[in-house]
Amino acid sequence: MEAPPPSSDPYKFLNITLNSDGSLTRHREFPKLPPTEQSKDIPLNQTNNTFIRIFKPRNIPPESKLPILVYFHGGGFILYSAASAPFHESCTKMADRLQTIILSVEYRLAPEHRLPAAYEDAVEAVLWLRDQARGAINGGDCDTWLKDGVDFSKCFVMGSSSGGNIVYNVALRVVDTDLTPVKIQGLIMNQAFFGGVEPSDSESRLKDDKICPLPATHLLWSLCLPDGVDRDHVYCNPIKSSGPNEKEKMGRFPSTLINGYGGDPLVDRQRHVAEMLKARGVHVETRFDKDGFHACELFDGNKAKALYETVEAFMKSCSSTGPSPNM
Repeated sequence: MEAPPPSSDPYKFLNITLNSDGSLTRHREFPKLPPTEQSKDIPLNQTNNTFIRIFKPRNIPPESKLPILVYFHGGGFILYSAASAPFHESCTKMADRLQTIILSVEYRLAPEHRLPAAYEDAVEAVLWLRDQARGAINGGDCDTWLKDGVDFSKCFVMGSSSGGNIVYNVALRVVDTDLTPVKIQGLIMNQAFFGGVEPSDSESRLKDDKICPLPATHLLWSLCLPDGVDRDHVYCNPIKSSGPNEKEKMGRFPSTLINGYGGDPLVDRQRHVAEMLKARGVHVETRFDKDGFHACELFDGNKAKALYETVEAFMKSCSSTGPSPNM
């Protein structure tokens, strides 16, 4: 008798229980790590219990001005934290490898806080950075790690999985906002989490994937989308549901890097988003490895190294060509 596929019970697969009040019990998550000498937590919105974990590289060269990378963790909008061990450790390594200040955002989770709550928290983090930059320039309040050692004109926004979805939706929301003196030079969507009612070819082919089985991703969307909408909602499926306003805004995105892996059921969705942005005139760079699975860089050192190298090259190319005039 064959064992049932990992997707047969998505609640069991995700180690969650939906409570009668609509909240979740999360039975097993990655351990949370406290800040270290390389990191510290800054409150973002105390009412919402959100914060920013700032990471700085070791051995910063004297008189250097480091770029800034705003980062959003993964977890299907319902799991994990900026303090979760894999994301904390990944940001620590990225800060060193990229010689970059990283602002990892603790955003609210669904279903307790359904979308667009995570997008709102992400926008608030970008505006916090803008206000810090203005404080540094005008002699006002600014965090000591940011005040003298960063270049606010070299800012990048990156997210993994659901964090990649957040990057896209944050860009839509801030493209018309005056962020001066912050300049967002590039967007980085790593294995971004998108979906739809009709399965893509890769979702059908990998429906019983051990990391992202299709029933589990469907459950994630049912728990995070606004009540009463399906997976063709614009938050989930921008290919199908983006209207003229969204299409006009995405045409003003800065340079965008989209990274994915052939063993990820979501890879076709990521390719489609890349094609959509290219069709709107965005400069899009893509890197799709044939090998690899969803979130592989958190568990495979070689995949992490390759990702960091790709991100580093993208950041350098954006810096050499100058920031987008719109963000």
